Amino acid sequence: MNPDSSILIMGANGGIGAATARLLQTRGHRLALAGRNRDAVQTLADELGAPAFTADATREEDVAALFAAIGPVHGIVHAVGSMLLKPAHLTTIEDFRATLDTNLVSAFLMARHGAKAMMGTGGSMVFFSTVATGIGLANHEAIASAKAGIDGLVISAAATYAAKNLRVNAVAPGLTDTPLATRITGNEAALKASIALHPLGRIGTPADIAAAAAWLVDPATSWVTGQIIRVDGGLSTVRSR
Repeated sequence: MNPDSSILIMGANGGIGAATARLLQTRGHRLALAGRNRDAVQTLADELGAPAFTADATREEDVAALFAAIGPVHGIVHAVGSMLLKPAHLTTIEDFRATLDTNLVSAFLMARHGAKAMMGTGGSMVFFSTVATGIGLANHEAIASAKAGIDGLVISAAATYAAKNLRVNAVAPGLTDTPLATRITGNEAALKASIALHPLGRIGTPADIAAAAAWLVDPATSWVTGQIIRVDGGLSTVRSR
């Protein structure tokens, strides 16, 4: 690993992206922070002493320019996403396409350019899926479709690049207390119902998800690839009552 290489966090200004950045920084990793919100990324970069970059992850020209600007990388955390909760019959095709762009297209672009950047040296790419790709949750048609695409991208890319020592994995959270989830967390009845779904009796925190992402991107997990790791309070597999 090049000692001058960094872990790139795309979507660093989001709840999970920022938590991952802070955790990795405490573990001594060099970081490069990127996102669409220039001011928010710069604020986090100033806090952590890392370089900040402005890029729209859904635009290939932005992603290509980002990799050209940051130099060598040994890890990528793609923390870009959205959370559209509507039944299919109330979801417009424009909303559906926007959900695919924000979640799946941006992930593909990160995989495409990340693979080019790390193919000669190896490294790790981490994406974010959702528990809703493995169990049926009402009103998740659009976001579950997009995140299921990420699951497929991860296992296929893991196979493609394994011989290059390039690992590809994803974290699949349950409901997590981030700004994207305020529609649920800000509604007492909806939050109570969501907590009841999770066997561990609470929703997730950004730190819960960041811990898994930081573990996967670290070189210490050099024998882990092609995995969709569910960090969901037991929602996808446990029935406690």
